[in-house]
Order: sequence, then structure tokens, then C-alpha cells
Amino acid sequence: MKLPLFISALLLTVIFADAQITETTQGSEFCAHGKLMRPRQENSGQRSPNSPRHTFDVLNYELDLDIYHCYASPYPRTFTASNIITFLTDTLLSSIKLNADQTSLQINAMGLAADSFIHDQDTLTIILNRVYQPGEIATVSIEYEHLDVPDLAFYVGNGFVFTDCEPQGARKWFPCYDQPYDKATLTLRAKVPANVKLGSNGSLADSVTVNDTTWYTWVSRDPVATYLMVISSRVDYNLDIVYWTKPGPPHDTLPIRFYYNPGENPTQIKNMIIPLADFFYSMFGDHPFEKDGFATLNPQFMWGGMENQTLTSLCQGCWYSSLITHEFAHQWFGDMITCATWADLWLNEGFATYFEATWTGQVNGQQAYKNQMIGNASYYLAQNPGWAISNPAWATNPPANSTLFNYAITYMKASCVLYMYRYVVGDSLFFHSIYEYANDTVDFRYKSATIPDFIEKMNETTGQELNWFFEQWLFQPNHPVYNNSYSFLELEDDKWNVYFKASQVQTNAPFFKMPIEILINFKNGGDTLIRVANDENDQVFVFQFDQEPVALTFDPGNNILLKQGTTVAGSDPVVIPNTREIQITPNPASTRAIVSFSIETKMPVRVLLTDISGKKLIDTGIRNYMPGFHSLPIDIRNYPSGAYLLTLQSENQLFTKKLIVSGN
Repeated sequence: MKLPLFISALLLTVIFADAQITETTQGSEFCAHGKLMRPRQENSGQRSPNSPRHTFDVLNYELDLDIYHCYASPYPRTFTASNIITFLTDTLLSSIKLNADQTSLQINAMGLAADSFIHDQDTLTIILNRVYQPGEIATVSIEYEHLDVPDLAFYVGNGFVFTDCEPQGARKWFPCYDQPYDKATLTLRAKVPANVKLGSNGSLADSVTVNDTTWYTWVSRDPVATYLMVISSRVDYNLDIVYWTKPGPPHDTLPIRFYYNPGENPTQIKNMIIPLADFFYSMFGDHPFEKDGFATLNPQFMWGGMENQTLTSLCQGCWYSSLITHEFAHQWFGDMITCATWADLWLNEGFATYFEATWTGQVNGQQAYKNQMIGNASYYLAQNPGWAISNPAWATNPPANSTLFNYAITYMKASCVLYMYRYVVGDSLFFHSIYEYANDTVDFRYKSATIPDFIEKMNETTGQELNWFFEQWLFQPNHPVYNNSYSFLELEDDKWNVYFKASQVQTNAPFFKMPIEILINFKNGGDTLIRVANDENDQVFVFQFDQEPVALTFDPGNNILLKQGTTVAGSDPVVIPNTREIQITPNPASTRAIVSFSIETKMPVRVLLTDISGKKLIDTGIRNYMPGFHSLPIDIRNYPSGAYLLTLQSENQLFTKKLIVSGN
């Protein structure tokens, strides 16, 4: 049953009034709850390679709004406006279709290249004055008015006028092509009373005051997605500006504007924003825009924040460091690079949530970062609703906000995927690949991106094929449930075998391929951490040591955050392999080592040499060997001194032994 709006708002107020909001509340939680609580916006250029295409590409919106009367009682929602839209044709074109909500907008007249129009079923069809060829640029003008109706996108009340558009609310206050992949530059002019301060996207090009009236002109030279276009304004707004100096040449300054209500104090955040900007600069490169800013609103904006490009909206009094960090990260991931469709939202929320945690680590130490990510995983595991992070159907038909912005999936699980990606490729490649993604001016910077675009970029920048990783974690639901077992077996000559069987038993998801780490402790002290590729279910690993093992821990660093299950010891070996023994001579070795093994039956055998991190150095490929004794020379002249892992693979068994390279 759909509740009346005022009852719904009252219930939500009661529900969240009991929530304890503290400085330790995560910014992702503010963001998620805010977007969940805002009712769904119904209705169903600048693009990366896999972004959708349509018949035209909007290049610029030029909005001129007369909202002067919206600031005084009885706070009408009515205003008159014009919108001049410049677009590039992609096909032969005699008309264009825009989104324009009929409940909110009344279209009055057309001009320039527009000949006539039809406004029906929330679609504004503009018949052009001729047929335009592909590659031509045309401009239409639209005269319209906003009606005095609440539409959950254009808000008026108690001296405030502001907008809030995600995911599809822009169409309720101006006609537009309201899809995130069609980004455009923006000029916004607004007529307001002289005692009003008004912020918007981009830079303030002009503000002219004559008697009791001010005209603001904001210009965004960088393309903006329609859901990120914003007005934030009120009577007697406070405004402070902090200037961040970029650490690298040419050492330009970036104005960061703080709009806040009387009685609020953003001093803590004003002090934090400079080191935060330095930190993100060190990871992502230059701040992408000509300004940045934050604006607290009134109780109609009930919870959290909204990462409008260059001017984030915040709930009343919500100057919380976690929330600011989350929304500030969005300026790179969400605004500069925008999800092409709502099926690609992970590229926004997963990134902002993860990098919020990295800032926690920067301020409070790496254990705090790790604890926050473990908390994210724990929330997901406890609240998992059972669907995937991304559903391709959402590209054309976004789901309800309760699904699209589900906290357990869209924020918590999504952030853990980036954490595990960092584990898979290592710190160096992780940060290199993210930096290259953020600074790719050909396909991504100031454009939109799909998840396949991102995966392709990660493959390119790491030199690895990572489709398997992202596809299983982003497009499959749920997570692995391990039921591992291990045992120790004493051999001759004071040698010991460790048998480990990696098994997944989940029934609601396929097998998850991952590199796994195994920590083995020994009776006489010391331990060994081994990393191997677990690429099939019920896979058996065999490790041989010259000392007695006493304990085994699976994933001791909890790097596979999204998992459940057990690892138990058995009284008998997990498996007795067909390989009787593997020997390496000499060991340590400096230039060449001989790998020797014997087998009881004809079988395929593969020999691998990896470093401790799991990076593959030598791979003989699968070869068929006859029963008996075999030896294989391994050339190690080009490898630096250190420990390596020599693995003999036969079917689903892996027998591993440590090789020490002593140098030349």
C-alpha cells in the first residue's frame, strides 16, 4: 500500500530519529540512507566505448530561471524558465525526444531549430525545422514553466530553493535527455531576491544585484550528467571559501565553497578538506573541476549527502568527516567519471565507499582501514538480500531505490570488491591502475563509463586478464562458503607433507576463483605463508617441509573479505597423491635447479614457478609423463635472491615446495 507523502515522511523521520548519528557513522551510510529515503524518481558526447548511443548527443544546456517568488511565503513552487539546448546529431534527424515530466512542467513555446512539439507521456518530442545530417550541430529553445506541485526533485520552503535529482529527477525541473551517459556543459542563470545566496555547478561567472534582485550566472565548462546538475540556495545563507593549493605544478588554487545555515559550524571540515584533497591528489591526480563545494539544506533533504558535481548537498547540520570524505571521493568517481547507466552504479558508490575507508587508514592507521573494511564485509554478510551488484537490465529500467541503493550490496559489498581487487593484483598495480583510469583523457576523464569499460582498463594497466575476477564478484550474487580440510603426514627423513583441500559448498552461487593464502605454523617455531591459485572446486594442494607442522590457517589476513565457512583438520591425509616425491637440487640454487619427481601411473603434469606473491614466472604447460622417475632443469639465472614456490600440478592436485635462489 502506498502511504500518503506526509505519513511516509513522518514514519521515516521516526525511524531515523532513533538512529545514533555520530562522527564515527560512515559516510557511505549517510549516502545510502539518504538516497533510500528520497522517493524514487519514476520514469523510465561524453561516453566511454561501451556507453549507450542514441540519435543525438546533448552538448550544452543553457537554463534561465526566474525563481524570485519561491523564497517568500507561501513558498510557491512555480517558476518560469527557458532552456536552450545545443546538440550533435548522430543520425539523420528530423526530431528529438527529451524527458519532461508532465506533472511538473508545462511547455509553452519553442524556437530556433524547433518547429513544433508534442508533450505526451512525460516525453517531449520536438519536431525540427529540417532534416539534420549526422555530425551537424543544432540548437532548440524551450519556454516552459514549473507548476506548483511537489515533485521530489525541485524543493521550496522556509527560504530555501534546492534540487535533488538522482536517479531521474532532473526531468522534473527542466526538459533534458535524462540519462547519465549523456553529459553536457551547463550555463545556469537564476533571478532571486538580493538576500539569497545561490550555488550551482561550475564557476560563478557573474552575480549582478539591482535594488532587491540578484541575477546569478553559473557556468560549468566540464560536462555534467543531468542527475548531478544542482541548485542550492536560501535566504541569508552563510558562505565561507577555503582555497586548496595543488601540490604539483602549476600549483593552482581551487576554491572550495561552504554554504551553511545559521547556527552551524563547518570549521572542522574546513580544516580537514585541505589534507583530504592532498590525499586524494596523491592517489587520483589533480582535482577534476574548477571549484568544489558543500551546502547544507533544510529538513526536506532528510538524510545524508548527494554528490552534485562541484557542489555536494548535505543534510541540515551534517558536517561529518566521513560523509564529506565519501562525497568528496565522488567528485572523481561518480562526477568526473560517471556511471554510464544505473547498471554501472558500482563505479560510483563502490569507489566512494572504498576510498572513504582509505582516508580512515590515512588518519588513524592501517588497522583502522582494515577494521572498517571488515565491518563493511560483516554488514553485507549479515544483511545480504541475495542479488548481484550489477544487473544488466538496470541499464534501461532502473529498479526501485530500495534495490538500486541497497546498503549491503551497493555500498558494503561493492567496496569489498575493490579491497579484494587490491589483494589480487597487489598495492602497486592497484593504485597504478586506478590512477590510470582516473587520468585516461581518451575514454574516461569527464566522460561516462560502463563496468566492462573499467574491466578492460584494468586488464590493460595491470597486464593481467581480470575478467574472471570482476565478473564473478559484480555480476554473480552471494559469495563463497568454504568447507576446507587439511592434514599433516610424516614422511621418511624427517620430512612432512601438508595436505590442504579447498572446497566451496554454496548452492546459491557458482564457484569463486581466487588466489588463497595458507599460513602454516611449525613445532619448533616460525611459520610459512603460501599463496596459490584456487581455480577449481575441491582442489588439493600438497606442501612438503623439513620440519613438523602443527597448525594451518586459511586466509589468515582475511583478504577474501566476502566469504563464510570453516577449515578443519582431519585425522587422515586429504588425499594420497600419485606423485611419490618432489625434490629440488641444489636448494638453495644460484643459476639452475633440477626438479625431480616420480609417478605411479601415466598422467598429465605441469610445473610452475611463482614468487611468494603468486606471480607466475615459469609455466611448462601440461605434458603427459609415463610412470617412473623424471627430472626437469629450471633456469633461475634472471631471478633475484629470495624464496620462490615450485609447484607440480597433476589434475586437481598441487604439490608445492620452496626454492631458495641465492643469487649469482
